[in-house]
Amino acid sequence: MNTAPQDIETDGAACRIYRDAPGWEGLRTAAIGGFRCESVAAGAGILAKAGEALRGEGFQVILGPMDGDTWHSYRLVTESDGSPPFPLEPVSGPYDREAFEASGFAPVSSYISARATLDEAIGPSAPMLDGVAVSPWDGENAQGLLAHLFDMSAASFSANPFFKPISREAFQALYEPVLPAVDPRLVLFARDADGIAGFLFGLPNLAEGKEPKTAIVKTYASRRRGVGHLLLDTFHRTARDLGFTDVIHALMHEKNVSRDRSQRHAARVFRRYALMGKRL
Repeated sequence: MNTAPQDIETDGAACRIYRDAPGWEGLRTAAIGGFRCESVAAGAGILAKAGEALRGEGFQVILGPMDGDTWHSYRLVTESDGSPPFPLEPVSGPYDREAFEASGFAPVSSYISARATLDEAIGPSAPMLDGVAVSPWDGENAQGLLAHLFDMSAASFSANPFFKPISREAFQALYEPVLPAVDPRLVLFARDADGIAGFLFGLPNLAEGKEPKTAIVKTYASRRRGVGHLLLDTFHRTARDLGFTDVIHALMHEKNVSRDRSQRHAARVFRRYALMGKRL
């Protein structure tokens, strides 16, 4: 089977079909990415056209919007306070959600982003852990940084819904363009006697201009209880010391422990997203 992405375009809409998408409920799954539409009718029409073609090939379900897998852009915005998008955030067109719904898609996984002032987010210090030290990336050896992020991400997220393995080379190609926007002081590693026990990947919200006031927690993960809490607390304090005033906890799954931690740090939801699915 040819698994190369296939572009489809109609009057007022376009999308891309990915036939090697992550599986959903053990069923043969495709994904729809690269989606755009100029009206609800045009969007629903092209989704219906893609669905008919995939049904004829024996596919049972479709996910979307998803550019092939969860390492790339996926999810659509379902609710927003109207604030501008931040770096690495999925952006939806004005008719995307209604077009997916009109074509029979429904949410299969939900996510949020939340924000707080750093003064609100910083509470009692996280308890120190025996043998664990947190330090920022030194800004050297970017390839080594990406290798560490890949290893921890692959191990920590492999049990997540819709996870699909990716090669180290593909991961590095995906994140290398982001590195110029990274402040090394906002990339944290927790280490213990066994090596890296956790990491937190943060960056400034450069959408605010040359002197951003918001720091973004893009993702963090750990292999030891309490390390995530320690990393997040350290990030908040570091960001405030660097002159940031606000923090965004970005793109959290609604049922993930990171959302509970975010709420404990006084963060309030300002954007909601969904990955949509449809049975054929």
